[in-house]
Amino acid sequence: MTPDWTEDQPIYRQLKDKVVAAIMEGSLREGEALPSVRNVAVDLQINPITASKAYQELVMDGLVEKKRGLGMFVMDGARSKLMEAERDRFLNEEWPRVMETIRRLGLDAETLLKNSSAN
Repeated sequence: MTPDWTEDQPIYRQLKDKVVAAIMEGSLREGEALPSVRNVAVDLQINPITASKAYQELVMDGLVEKKRGLGMFVMDGARSKLMEAERDRFLNEEWPRVMETIRRLGLDAETLLKNSSAN
């Protein structure tokens, strides 16, 4: 993870999103330990409380579990849970906007398919 923070949302939320992305992409696997709060804070140059808050939200979301004395671990089923939620969000929020744009521009399936295979 890289410390490329933006101003549009709190750092703890951005860190949480980075961990979620790593789980979805498979670079953090189910059962795998997350870096310690202390290591994340040092590596990303953030306050340990900020890192702890991000991790706590992942626990509350049921994606990560805390094992006393061992650290935080990605829970079994976390990736599929995230993928299902992301699919639902895409189909219910983004896809309707895409469809409206396609309709507004007068595009047809043939044109879309031809252009998508060219890229």
